[in-house]
Amino acid sequence: MGGERFSTLAYFVLTSLSFSTVMPAVFETAELVRSAGWISHLSGGVRLEPRRPLLLTMLALSMVWPGYFYPLLWGSVFFLAEPINAWRGRPALLGCLSSGDWRPVAALALGTLICGFFWELWNSWSYPRWTYRTPGVEFLHIFERPLLGFLGYPPFGLELYALMYLIAPHPARLRL
Repeated sequence: MGGERFSTLAYFVLTSLSFSTVMPAVFETAELVRSAGWISHLSGGVRLEPRRPLLLTMLALSMVWPGYFYPLLWGSVFFLAEPINAWRGRPALLGCLSSGDWRPVAALALGTLICGFFWELWNSWSYPRWTYRTPGVEFLHIFERPLLGFLGYPPFGLELYALMYLIAPHPARLRL
């Protein structure tokens, strides 16, 4: 809302500047969350082995029925990039999950949720700002976003992690 008051170039510069802070904010917040003592209890969780059937299932589900499971699309980039990272030998959250270590997943999910809360707070006072129309969940808004819309932030953090290791030639190793 309000983007029409800016020239195309000004809007592009403003949004590019805003979005260029997303990955650093999520990864720094996730590392902060990871430093909390309580998260160490998540190192002996259920093991999820990244075997070929699981990797193929992740790819297939995100491509075969996206129209029926549109909420799952919130994590679709993760389901596409993570298997490729695992096959290429790049850092992948599936490697952590195979040993039962859920700390990186929890740190990323909670870090992104924390960032999302502040992004929505700042968005509600900004101009231009995002407004949301989400079918079936247009109730209990926190700022401009429906409460259930916040469930999209944790998968977004996992997607950012997978994308970084998929695209960056020599990414920094995160301390998650």
